[in-house]
Amino acid sequence: LVAKMSRPEHIAPPEEFYNKEEAAKYATNSRMREIQTSLTERALELLSLPSEDCFVLDVGCGSGLSGECLTESGHQWIGCDISNDMLMVAKEQEVEGDVVLNDMGQGLPFRPGSFDGCISISAIQWLCNADRSDANPYRRLLTFFTSLYRSLVRGGRAVLQWYPENTQQMELVTSCAMRCGFSGGLLVDYPNSTRAKKYFLVIYAGQREGHKH
Repeated sequence: LVAKMSRPEHIAPPEEFYNKEEAAKYATNSRMREIQTSLTERALELLSLPSEDCFVLDVGCGSGLSGECLTESGHQWIGCDISNDMLMVAKEQEVEGDVVLNDMGQGLPFRPGSFDGCISISAIQWLCNADRSDANPYRRLLTFFTSLYRSLVRGGRAVLQWYPENTQQMELVTSCAMRCGFSGGLLVDYPNSTRAKKYFLVIYAGQREGHKH
């Protein structure tokens, strides 16, 4: 079972939860910055990009903390997020990447094969929520993964760190990714620790020419 914690997605939709006050914490709270940075560094390690200077998509980029890690690793990036307040913080911080207002559950607005890889830190659990009566988590997940697959180069990898609420949610998200053509699966760091346990969905959009995963 997944450890219980306070879950922002039970409080309000993301565009409301991540308001100006919440967004400001990501610019000023050193503990929050430290956690986001360490999660991003691990995601980048798992992404194992073929070289420096890759073009990476950051889904749920928020205030741009994960983007800063991408920049420091020598990569170009574009971030998307549903919270305008979080993106305003990213712009105030003068992050290197471009940021786009986007609801990932309605699909990613990028051309096919645009990105060498994708990271996402603490975001995809929001897709499992039905915030409105017309919101269908299964459909939103399929729309997201279909557009993500299309946005990646052939053989491109995505590493999505997230906080699944229970085993059913893990199965739902993983099966939707596979249904959209991805291979791969769930990787768990520190599986025996309640506090330190971290979940990463590590998935591949086909296979790079001449490479095996």
